[in-house]
Amino acid sequence: MKIHTIGFTKKSAEKFFGLLRTSGATALIDVRLNNVSQLAGFAKRDDLRFFLDQLCGMAYIHRPDLAPTQPMLDDYKKRGVDWATYEKRFLELMEHRAIEDSGLQDLVEDAVLLCSEHEPHHCHRRLVAEYLAERWGSVTIEHLV
Repeated sequence: MKIHTIGFTKKSAEKFFGLLRTSGATALIDVRLNNVSQLAGFAKRDDLRFFLDQLCGMAYIHRPDLAPTQPMLDDYKKRGVDWATYEKRFLELMEHRAIEDSGLQDLVEDAVLLCSEHEPHHCHRRLVAEYLAERWGSVTIEHLV
């Protein structure tokens, strides 16, 4: 199984949808807590669903259970909690939610996990992909940048 990840910030629509088209994925799984932000541009939920279908022939799925809680996000983005602490808390949340047993395996195969961060090293989409790979085995991860 291959899990792809992508972030939309610092990418033009041409680059973003081009990466998705060439990935070979059939669905995009939105792992953002807030998928309708005005800052999201072409990646707002309804626009994204339309563009994915029309430009890439891909399905759109929103899975907020793969996102951090709002207080967790606020601690990291607004209150200065460091990445190591955020990562530990987020992984504990994924374990508590038992996401590996939530019917994701069929959805995630040949899918792209979407979040906003440009690169995966400080983004929860990478943590979700690595968490699932560790529990499922035989999973490769490709970050679309």
